[in-house]
Amino acid sequence: MPALRPLRAASFALTGLALLVPGLPGEVLAQQRNPGGADTDTALTGPRSGLPKDWVGLRSLSGGVAILVMPGHADSQGFGSGASGEAVARRGARPMDPAISDELFWNLAVVEAVVRLGQRRGLNIRSYDPGVRRIADPNDPRTTWSVGKAHVQAGGYALEIHHDAHGSAGIGSGLIPPISTAPTSLDESLASAFGAFPRWFRDGLGGPRRGIAILEIGKLEGQLERNLRNPSTRQSTIESIAQRVVLALERGVAAQPAPTALSDVVSDVVSPPPDVVGSVPPAQDPRASSGAW
Repeated sequence: MPALRPLRAASFALTGLALLVPGLPGEVLAQQRNPGGADTDTALTGPRSGLPKDWVGLRSLSGGVAILVMPGHADSQGFGSGASGEAVARRGARPMDPAISDELFWNLAVVEAVVRLGQRRGLNIRSYDPGVRRIADPNDPRTTWSVGKAHVQAGGYALEIHHDAHGSAGIGSGLIPPISTAPTSLDESLASAFGAFPRWFRDGLGGPRRGIAILEIGKLEGQLERNLRNPSTRQSTIESIAQRVVLALERGVAAQPAPTALSDVVSDVVSPPPDVVGSVPPAQDPRASSGAW
């Protein structure tokens, strides 16, 4: 398995991205007092997924579980993977980095911030970035899917950070839980903070089929995208998102319910139940952040 290494900041050049603890933005302090509050969430990341939550995260993990956070679409650029964002697609704005999709640009930034803050707050957390932006074989050992699957099989928790597509192709913020493993207390906590997608969203995405959870931060449009693109609000926006993710992870680690009758590992080869196949229509926009390669 490729060695895990920190994300490289050179690709997105976010200056002064220091995570301040204490002295958090007022919006983040409000989240701490009222985690998952709909008004605060909507102001920061836009609407949550309105799709039904058909799962409960009950599986416990070992104390101090190793958390691996990865940027979605980091190794599939050029395969129609990753959202372009409303600014580029509809308003003719320049991409943040012409070599990658705007979604990946922000995925990288959020992952770096989450890991930096998580380590500062004592979580056993690290990131993985293949550093190669176009890998044709999704099962190549360098891909996030392969590294994440191996991490989960070794007893860790793997999470991909995504931003959903703009317009009707996107759904909103929320956690898409793993399929090949039973959802955990960390999945449940992230769903409480961001919202939830059905377990078999779009008949099962590539990451969840490998035991990797997907967190959609929000649709890459509107106020969220404007705040990210504006240099005067970029840092505080990324810090606020990172704070919400880290606080949810902390709550999930602390919860750690007793083991249940649910199987820890469902199967490496999974098929959707007959009554949910096709229950969520596929994205119509090829720029959608599907996580399905």
